[in-house]
Amino acid sequence: MSLTKKILLGMGLGIVVGLILNLALPGMYDTVQSYILYPLGKIFVNLIKMLVVPIVVVSLILGTAGISDPKKLGRIGVKTISFFLITTAIAIILAIGMSYLFHPGSGDFQLDGADYEATEAPPVIDTLVNIIPTNPVNAMAQESMLQIIVFSIFIGYGLSRLGEKVNGIYRLIEQANDVLMFLVNVIMKFAPFGAFALIATAIGGQGFDAIMAMGKYMFVVLFVLLLQLVLVYGSALSFLGKMNPIKFFKGFSPAMIVAFSTSSSSATLPISMKSAQNNLNVSKSVSGFVQPLGATINMDGTAIMQGVATVFIAQVYGSNLSLSQLLTILLTATLASIGTAGVPGVGLIMLSMVLTSVGLPVEAIALVLGVDRLLDMCRTSVNITGDAVCAVIVDRSEGKQEDLVSEEKSA
Repeated sequence: MSLTKKILLGMGLGIVVGLILNLALPGMYDTVQSYILYPLGKIFVNLIKMLVVPIVVVSLILGTAGISDPKKLGRIGVKTISFFLITTAIAIILAIGMSYLFHPGSGDFQLDGADYEATEAPPVIDTLVNIIPTNPVNAMAQESMLQIIVFSIFIGYGLSRLGEKVNGIYRLIEQANDVLMFLVNVIMKFAPFGAFALIATAIGGQGFDAIMAMGKYMFVVLFVLLLQLVLVYGSALSFLGKMNPIKFFKGFSPAMIVAFSTSSSSATLPISMKSAQNNLNVSKSVSGFVQPLGATINMDGTAIMQGVATVFIAQVYGSNLSLSQLLTILLTATLASIGTAGVPGVGLIMLSMVLTSVGLPVEAIALVLGVDRLLDMCRTSVNITGDAVCAVIVDRSEGKQEDLVSEEKSA
């Protein structure tokens, strides 16, 4: 049995166990969760997260060093950031449009006791200023991903410019990458057990009444996530990447399944890069540059949640959002995907920024907290898929660029 099938089997068993604990044996949930499910899930996530910072550093250094031409590096950077911003904006437009079409906020919702303590998100300008680390080692210890990315790009650029003088260091980093990829394969053997525990915890911990009450909201979020996957990414792959979307999703499915289990783009990064390089034939240099950057600043799935949640909360409170407020949601949510990168609980912090920008009460986030864990699993899968789609498109476009250059030289 393939690893993907084993993980799917583990997830299926997790759903069954979670439902049994939630509906038939609610009194046993705390015990089973504390002594079996939590340790299993936590160990799996920690094993993956243990490799995240080293893999980001090593892959970005190799990716940047592999793009030895500064013009090519700048070209790839512009393509990547442009794709991220455009797809995020499309995601929010779809979310707002579908929210007005289905009206998830219509109905009787309990507004009393909405208790959510907002965490203040850092201003975008502060994030941009602080991306230059004063202490790279400290940045790695604190998992400040933007700072790690900038430092790694600088090192990779230095290696590319020095060339043969630093062949020894470059070879050492390549060997470190080989070791890390070997460890990813070892850890993934534990993935079916981790997926089982994480899914069982998520299903078992959600109250059935809460899920039923928020059914319409959940449906709209899931529907827009599906639209983003099929319509936006599928079209981009077909027209820009010249790749069959079915082939893409089949090759990238192992990473999407792990993302669904862990609810963490960063934790899934080792597997998503491995899938892109081995199954989708994305070059290591492009994958090593695009995907770590995307895991930090590109959050289409999270943007969809923000768009739907904001309109949902406005409908619950009977507030009619004006066109200028809708444009504010679009702009704030798009910029917030970069401005709050690397902050724990990023989805809810980003949502608090958007709600504040249009004058809605931040405390209303409590309305969506009950089902956020389940939706987080789905939107994380969309987040990492957007990064991989971008990597495929950029890699194919750079291949064409190199073909044109070689044709010009031969002529």
